[in-house]
Amino acid sequence: MPVTWCYYFEDGQKYCSPGFPVGCTITADGRVKDACVINSEFNKKDTIYLFNHVDIIITYHSGKDENWDGARLVAARLEPKSYKHTGDKAIKCEGPPMEIPKDLTSKFQITYSYSVIFQENDTIKWASRWDYILESMQHTNIQWFSIMNSLVIVLFLSGMVAMIMLRTLHKDIARYNQIDSSEDAQEEFGWKLVHGDIFRPPMKGMLLSVFLGQGTQIFIMTFITLFLACLGFLSPANRGALMTCAVVLWVLLGTPAGYVSARMYKTFGGERWKSNVLLTALLCPGIIFADFFVMNVILLAKGSSAAIPFGTLVAILAMWFGISVPLTFLGAYFGFKERAIEHPVRTNQIPRQIPTQSFFTKPFPGIIMGGILPFGCIFIQLFFILNSIWSHQMYYMFGFLFLVFIILLITCSEATILLCYFHLCAEDYHWWWRSFLTSGFTAVYLFIYAVHYFFSKLQITETASTILYFGYTMIMVLIFFLFTGTIGFFACYWFVRKIYSVVKVD
Repeated sequence: MPVTWCYYFEDGQKYCSPGFPVGCTITADGRVKDACVINSEFNKKDTIYLFNHVDIIITYHSGKDENWDGARLVAARLEPKSYKHTGDKAIKCEGPPMEIPKDLTSKFQITYSYSVIFQENDTIKWASRWDYILESMQHTNIQWFSIMNSLVIVLFLSGMVAMIMLRTLHKDIARYNQIDSSEDAQEEFGWKLVHGDIFRPPMKGMLLSVFLGQGTQIFIMTFITLFLACLGFLSPANRGALMTCAVVLWVLLGTPAGYVSARMYKTFGGERWKSNVLLTALLCPGIIFADFFVMNVILLAKGSSAAIPFGTLVAILAMWFGISVPLTFLGAYFGFKERAIEHPVRTNQIPRQIPTQSFFTKPFPGIIMGGILPFGCIFIQLFFILNSIWSHQMYYMFGFLFLVFIILLITCSEATILLCYFHLCAEDYHWWWRSFLTSGFTAVYLFIYAVHYFFSKLQITETASTILYFGYTMIMVLIFFLFTGTIGFFACYWFVRKIYSVVKVD
């Protein structure tokens, strides 16, 4: 159980926060900052007030009605207070608050004290001991606002995609199937005119297939982890359960990664299957592990308790090379054994010339625009996640998170399909990498937001702490890039196959 400090807002709403403040300040112009609002005696200008006393209230369930021996802790609350103790021997928890002038130059002796009160409460079940913390947490209204905001974006995109699929495409396909004259066809939109180049293998097909394999692995891992968290298996009461579950699932999901990577690489016409398998198993996990290892070395050098022991790192490496890599090879074996995916139209031998593009149909502006809407769906949720990681606040709203995850899937898919259709209408058939990067660019906005959060919310000044923040942020950004990029790619791949499978091609 975390020790919590519970206080009331101006509207009478109760809020419980893990941990407690160690002091507060009054500015030179008399403004009350931080926790000084809890006591009207904290009113002297340009002064620091130290909380040198805590009242600890331990609530326990006696077990008399449960027929088990002993007692169980059901709540641990704390109230910070400030007393100017006159001596170490005869301490009295009363008197004026402990003031520390900001212009202090000489030595200053401080006496710390505490009191403990034990309260029996058999009405609180041990299984429900976290309820008073979770129910008192604020921001639920903001979460619902976030969900509604995201749903509006999804409905807007769904309407756009539906309009294209049901009206524009339906009319286009009907016209193309009725037209016999190629001259008339030239007057139509350009998406059918590139049918002979639409499935031309992309440049750097090896790297794209590796990213898709890793993205599939991350997607399945994230989906299962969040689903289990929604069902209550990964409660915040069980520390480390979420991360342990994610790592174990990632290790066991090497087979889908190898299969998807191999199948797509074979579809692209690649023949270097050994390089494909090794890159799928080692490239992205290797980058993440190297980053994590450097962060851990910094923590060890600083003597931090957050550093991972050497034995745990060896165990992670053993799981990676002993389980994940062999499973990736197994998946790649089945992937290469399958036939390459057959496309609905043939590819011409000579590439078609792409006409001059306007500013909005050029690749880079389209990619930048593609990441805005998915990021708009998640940025509020991202604020709470960053708070839970860096500001030591509890995160328990996995139901909201799972819903936002589903909304993100839909938004990435629809935004990529929309932009892909506009580019095809402009007769630009280079869609393979662009579909991946369009939704994957959401990760760049995530990084920009993380930088904003660092400078606006955190008071980090040390070089080591700054390196740690951005090191762990880069791991998050890479994982998110692979995840969102893979969603956008496969949504666009399905869309392109669908529209070119229903047109008549001479």
